[in-house]
Amino acid sequence: MIKILNTKSKNFERQLEYCLNLRRKYSESTVRMVKKIVQDIRKNKDKSLIKYEKKFNGLKKLNKNQLFFTKTEIKNSINNLDPKVKRSIDLAFSRIKNFHKKQKFQGFKTKDKYNNVFSYRSKPMNKIGVYVPGGKASYPSSVLMNCIPAAIAGVKEIFMTVPALKNNANPGILYAAKKCKVKKIFKLGGAQAIAAFAFGTETVNKVDKVVGPGNEYVALAKKEVLGETGIDMFAGPSEVTIIADKYSNPEWISADLIAQSEHDEMSQSILVTDSKDVTKNVQNFLKMQLKFLPKKKIASSSLGKFGISILAKSSKEISKIVNKISPEHLEIYTKKPGIYLKSITNAGSIFLGPYSPEAIGDYLAGPNHVLPTSGTAKFSSGLSVYDFLKRQSVINITKRGIERLGPSVITLSKYEDLYGHANSVKLRIKKGLKFD
Repeated sequence: MIKILNTKSKNFERQLEYCLNLRRKYSESTVRMVKKIVQDIRKNKDKSLIKYEKKFNGLKKLNKNQLFFTKTEIKNSINNLDPKVKRSIDLAFSRIKNFHKKQKFQGFKTKDKYNNVFSYRSKPMNKIGVYVPGGKASYPSSVLMNCIPAAIAGVKEIFMTVPALKNNANPGILYAAKKCKVKKIFKLGGAQAIAAFAFGTETVNKVDKVVGPGNEYVALAKKEVLGETGIDMFAGPSEVTIIADKYSNPEWISADLIAQSEHDEMSQSILVTDSKDVTKNVQNFLKMQLKFLPKKKIASSSLGKFGISILAKSSKEISKIVNKISPEHLEIYTKKPGIYLKSITNAGSIFLGPYSPEAIGDYLAGPNHVLPTSGTAKFSSGLSVYDFLKRQSVINITKRGIERLGPSVITLSKYEDLYGHANSVKLRIKKGLKFD
């Protein structure tokens, strides 16, 4: 079912590296395709946008007035939403909002002995674009996770795009967007949607930053437009790593591995344990549970291609392996899960104990589910309110301050051969110069 690796093997490090890198390579043809799409949108705007939506959406007719949802379409769609689903979205909205409200940026102001004043403050971005996946499934949860922190940060205008096959969208997505007060929802997907947000078109608003996970086309498009607009991260495909010991429930572990793998054929599920019995039992439960899974084909493909079960010798070795993997989601199902918190430093989000499945974090625990993937948790963090704030320093130097600090600035400027810098300070500390 899933590939079994043993740390006792001489080739373990090489085998692990190979398994982790399998998903991190993009074909040259895909890269070229994305570059072409991005440049087309940049040059021809709506014309090319319509062309690609027709091509990838299978539509024969499409005009620019059909690239976004009207108020009537949104209202009619929401009316068809199951009340039970609506209540669940309401609960998720409340919990995610309450958690992110605590992420308020704390600026500061300080003064030195020369009465120079320095401060550090934040200002929200004006416009952001949220990409919501909509290919193999629809994700109202992604709407909430991306839009709520932006709204709390104070972003003035939130735009959203979601692939809408045959001009339709999931009512849950539209309801979540309405709760988040999204200004406009576009019926766009893939690389063309990212490019439209980055450069702007006659119909699509240019934004300051694009956020939200997607497939390889979306990830590559983000790389292409970085600099023209900001991006959150190169998120996706999804992944989970589970730490288990002899006390862990193999049936629950198997269920969580499958839960991750059903997202996408490119998802990766990894088990790391020091128990041979757990390794064996998990394999058996995987086979049993997959039989009854509606998305059996996707999950089986994901587990077969990218699933790994690693048998380690000790907790110290487990921590080392997990830090190397740097997983998006880390579940710790050991008898004493807290002991790993000191030694594990690389993970997007950590789920402690047997009653904390990753699935609850996907929907309504409160913390954000947009997380760094493919090992990027080594240097990046999950989406938060801070991602929608620009931090600024404010420097206010007094006459006495420039007179006392200026000579050292002049010295350093000359040392770096920047005599223009030196002169700009020298002029200000000249005797008799006014300092209005």
